[in-house]
Amino acid sequence: MSEYLLNDENVGVRPAGGTGAMSTFTNAEPNVPIVVIEDDPAMRGRLVMQLGERATPGDSVAHVESRFGGSPALMVLGPSIAREPGLAGAEDLLARRPDIGAILIADQLTTDLFQQAIRSGVRDVLGVPVDTGQLNEAVRRVAQTLQGPSRPAGASFEDEPEDGERGKVITVFSTKGGAGKSVIATNLGVLLAQRSEGPVALVDADLQFGDVAVMLKLAPQHTIVDAVGSFERLDVGFLENLLATHQPSGLKVLPAPLEPAFADQIGADQMNRIVGLLRTFCSYVVVDTPAYFNEVVLGLIEESDDVLLVAGMDIPNIKNVKIGLQTLKLLNTPMHKVHLVLNRANSKVKLEVGEVERTLQVKAEALIPSDIVVPQSVNKGTPVVLDAPRSSIAKSLEQLADMFIPASEAAGKKRRR
Repeated sequence: MSEYLLNDENVGVRPAGGTGAMSTFTNAEPNVPIVVIEDDPAMRGRLVMQLGERATPGDSVAHVESRFGGSPALMVLGPSIAREPGLAGAEDLLARRPDIGAILIADQLTTDLFQQAIRSGVRDVLGVPVDTGQLNEAVRRVAQTLQGPSRPAGASFEDEPEDGERGKVITVFSTKGGAGKSVIATNLGVLLAQRSEGPVALVDADLQFGDVAVMLKLAPQHTIVDAVGSFERLDVGFLENLLATHQPSGLKVLPAPLEPAFADQIGADQMNRIVGLLRTFCSYVVVDTPAYFNEVVLGLIEESDDVLLVAGMDIPNIKNVKIGLQTLKLLNTPMHKVHLVLNRANSKVKLEVGEVERTLQVKAEALIPSDIVVPQSVNKGTPVVLDAPRSSIAKSLEQLADMFIPASEAAGKKRRR
């Protein structure tokens, strides 16, 4: 759970104490009092300032219970509290008072600390220096759970909505690296988030070398490892707290592990449960995958409503896609949910789209052109549909999104709001 090994320029980390995101969350936030508990006066004052007039300093955890006897409240526990056994009484209080929530600020984020905090009833853990936007987003999410019913930890999936009421899962897959799979997944997620009335989530299931967070210029506090590490208490509220938010689009993101070694901790059953839980409160769940078959990928394909099979315009890529299609057929995957996407379809490589379709015996449902704005947007950490919305590739990605939410339908929904 350490930070991404990239500098601030690459990832776009905002400096601690910045206020750019405060107004984004304040208006929609439930009216729950916030108490900041921290021994160091400078740190306590800084946290109160970042949270604004909603927050007041507190002497101790016991102070919160005596002050808010029967009403909801939210504690922001500073780094000094994180070093105390039992989090200085917070564990006992949170066990007795489900109407009190807690967010922990720690000097160092480790898996052990995160698991200890979650076992103590803490809803979210953030690292120092604390980004104002992330802190306010965490407060918003936790405060909402205090004012409304949440799914109990460990609840079975028998109580989930029927299939017709659940969000759709779209898995983006390729049989060869470098086909542009992650670019298509991130841009599709952004477009669906802009068009959908409900939340849209993007899951980076490339567990060894996922790039989604970097492509979206995110420096997330949590990854999919945190969901698996506290799997026995995974529920809607907990999973929501792990999601990072791409502010320009509102897309919710569950990033891949920070280190390849963590990939071995995540199995097909765990991944399917995470995605299954996401679809209970998201309208769409887009899943980016590695460029090879394994148990996790096969499980995701089986559970998906649609599979976008991405192919590049070169012979080795097409050969691998043909083998991939044959594999899916052998596994009895319904071919009606597999959609061929040809990337760099306008490249002058002496390979025609019609020739590719005849070779694969599948008609391409989306043609994505090659464009210099793609690597430029990737290096900026801004999806091309936002960075160059009038480009030919942005238009083709919008047409791909039309397969799921037509632009005209999305425009109509916005007018009715």
